[in-house]
Amino acid sequence: MTVAQPDVSVIIGAYEAMPYLIECLSSVEAQTIDPERVEVIAVDDGSTDGTGEYLEGFAERAPMHVLVIRQENSGGPSGPRNVGLSKATGRYLFFLDADDRLGPEALERMVAMADRAGTDVVLGKVEGVNRSAPKSMWGKTVERTDVFSSNIKFTLSAQKLFRRELLDRHGMRFDESLFTGEDALFTMEAYLRANGVSVVADHTCYYLVGRDDGKHVTKSGSYALRFDSARALMNLIAEHVPAGGRRDQLMVRPLTVTLLPQFGPKYLTDSEEIRRHKFELAKPLLDAHWTEGAAQRLRVHERLRLHLVAEQRPELLIEVVKFVKAKKQAAALLERKGRRVYLAYPHFRDRAAGIPDSVYLAEPREARAFPGYREGGAHTFVRRAVRKARRVLTSREVRSAA
Repeated sequence: MTVAQPDVSVIIGAYEAMPYLIECLSSVEAQTIDPERVEVIAVDDGSTDGTGEYLEGFAERAPMHVLVIRQENSGGPSGPRNVGLSKATGRYLFFLDADDRLGPEALERMVAMADRAGTDVVLGKVEGVNRSAPKSMWGKTVERTDVFSSNIKFTLSAQKLFRRELLDRHGMRFDESLFTGEDALFTMEAYLRANGVSVVADHTCYYLVGRDDGKHVTKSGSYALRFDSARALMNLIAEHVPAGGRRDQLMVRPLTVTLLPQFGPKYLTDSEEIRRHKFELAKPLLDAHWTEGAAQRLRVHERLRLHLVAEQRPELLIEVVKFVKAKKQAAALLERKGRRVYLAYPHFRDRAAGIPDSVYLAEPREARAFPGYREGGAHTFVRRAVRKARRVLTSREVRSAA
């Protein structure tokens, strides 16, 4: 008897996952997709709390095929995911964390979307339970988009539907040398290689659960691991996207999500030794990837902080971080008849500091919040100059013809 290829392989890496695993597996069992179209590959990563035994019990009673693999602890989520990936036979793969759960109909809707649109990655709407979840990419359901035309770069967790053929063709696996941000690296590569990405925004497909014991992987690890994660993601982007506006657009993600928090409020409580070390770790990253195009895409206080890190000016950063932590509103200075808005964060036009005015110049998206701002700026002046030149030329032509 020939067993049909499953539509989707659900890969669950589990470590010390009880009691969250109970609801996680219940959400898999409750899926509306035909159980014969699903396989579950669960990898117990050396748990000692009954996780492995519960998985084996689930395998005995579940309506779909379940493969349980038990191994010694690998030290991170990448190992179990790679083991599951190597065993998967489905047309699509979905990585489910053992402390999270699927929304009703999630697999059926995402597989249907991928089949209909012919896309390689499908994002299902995520909601947080006792924790925050990304929001900016769920404005509407989109059958086909890409990483440059949407906000999907701000959700790089692995909880997506991936076409297995894409991953196999490029030999894609999770980087086991990273202990944080490994999913961001994997997902960004999939976005960049994909033949289109779909977004299911009209139905909650995934519940991101905050553990009461605080043992969520994204909360663990030293600050140095964050720099490792930023370096890997920045290098991946630089490898796949030529220098220019599109690369700058993607660099916003590691700059603001991974690197910038290291120079946020926590920086104020760091020891001098850690502060120095953070500047040392950031220097090669910003030397390689901090460009004017990337800087222009940031809000003023973000740009200012990273500018000071890039210029190795720790003595100026403290005052800026204190100002940001206090959630103060920087005074707005409107110039050029309202066409330019400068936000007077610390050291603005301080000769001793010598920071260029351009660092404090608000881009239109930020400037629109201030009364008196007139959008248009330099482009308006250019258009007026072109129109005036055309009128002069036309007048001369008329006089010559006369």
